[in-house]
Amino acid sequence: MKKEKSLINISRKTFIQVTALLLGLLILSIVLTYIIPAGSFGVSADGSLDYSVFEYLEGVKGIEIWKGVLAPVLVFFSGDGLTLVMLSLFLLIISAAFQVMNDAGGISAIVGSVSERFKSRRRLMVSLISLLFMCFGAFLGLFEEMLTMLPIVAMLCLAVGYDSFTGFLICIISCGFGFASAVTNPFTVLLACEIIGANPMENIWYRIIIFAVMYLLLQAFIFLYLRKLKKNPENSYTYEHDLRIKASVDAADSIRQNASSGGTRLRVVYGLFLVCSLILIAVCSFVEALRGYTVVVLIAYFLIFGILAGVICTSSFKTVMKSFLKGLTGALPTVVFIALSASIKYVFDEGHVMPTIANQINLLTRGKSIFLIALIVYAVILVLEFFISSSTAKAILVMGLLSTVSLGLSDQMTVLLYTFADGYTNVLFPTSPVLLISLSMIGMEYFKWVKKSLPLFVVNLLLVIGFIMLGIVIGY
Repeated sequence: MKKEKSLINISRKTFIQVTALLLGLLILSIVLTYIIPAGSFGVSADGSLDYSVFEYLEGVKGIEIWKGVLAPVLVFFSGDGLTLVMLSLFLLIISAAFQVMNDAGGISAIVGSVSERFKSRRRLMVSLISLLFMCFGAFLGLFEEMLTMLPIVAMLCLAVGYDSFTGFLICIISCGFGFASAVTNPFTVLLACEIIGANPMENIWYRIIIFAVMYLLLQAFIFLYLRKLKKNPENSYTYEHDLRIKASVDAADSIRQNASSGGTRLRVVYGLFLVCSLILIAVCSFVEALRGYTVVVLIAYFLIFGILAGVICTSSFKTVMKSFLKGLTGALPTVVFIALSASIKYVFDEGHVMPTIANQINLLTRGKSIFLIALIVYAVILVLEFFISSSTAKAILVMGLLSTVSLGLSDQMTVLLYTFADGYTNVLFPTSPVLLISLSMIGMEYFKWVKKSLPLFVVNLLLVIGFIMLGIVIGY
């Protein structure tokens, strides 16, 4: 009998391609530490970094080779180690919980109920879900947490006649676009404003306009793809993956038939399960004391209640644990992606080149026009984004530095430049673990995503530059 694949299954080809790409970037980062001079910022009396004081470090030349080679392991013992461990556990646990949900029939029950309601209004469903996830990113700063919703949204799109790629667009990409088109995003707008001393509510109307324009851009991209899909379903970017998913849903029928109750119990139990998870995410986002523990809370929730919901619906602890372990095993390769992508920042930190790069912002902008200064700042933050995917870490570094130099830009424009450069690349750069993981969930290769999404990001870049220029003209 052929062994069933897990809900999240990374092909050997995808794993090799992504691993090779990240290894290449890791090697490049090691080489750059020997090319870029090492430097450091001064230290204030209270022990915090003083970004107004910079000096080159004599006698420091590149990261030690053994540290560079072992970076994917050593990064888990660095200052970012705990965060990376939590992210890895988060991915493994939610993957396992959704495998249980899928095998128990919960996904089919929920998706079947929703798809029946929107059977004749599929495009409205797509637009509403996309808007919802963009709001999650723009107002609450959610992104990694939305990995929990991707399996459901992808399955829902399959149920109404679309594909997993559509689910990826209206879930992860919509949330990423919202995160970048930030209105009150606590990890970009609010944090950056706090560091630089700006009022986050001042001129908020401009960010709302940006949000609306980017939403329309994304909808245009989505519906152009759906038109292509309507002409021929085999045009789907995830066609083979979706055939396997449909087969795995059919293979789970025997487990669903053993459930102690029918579809009603599945819909009630897993409906509550998903609603409570969204409530937890919202509460953790709004309550400042809990904001830093969102991932930890979700890990505990999906571990305990993911298993409990499965037992309630199947009446078989053994069956649930078998599904749980299958989901856990299927997601293990993505931990490699997390380790390799995080290693690049570790190498730059150990090579002491990040302060040197940041210091160039001041040197590059000196004596330039205000428009050119804005574009230079945007470009520099884009470069940093490639190596530092963490919004919080980058905000502290970049905004701390920008608050000490005189660029001629308003505080609001400086924050806008930061949010633009920080966000959209989360769904483009290969150093974004969430992007790589979500692509693996829908069985799509990274390079294929870059190729197919290039028109979207070209137009996005032009709009970003346009909003920067317009903002300067109107005195934003």
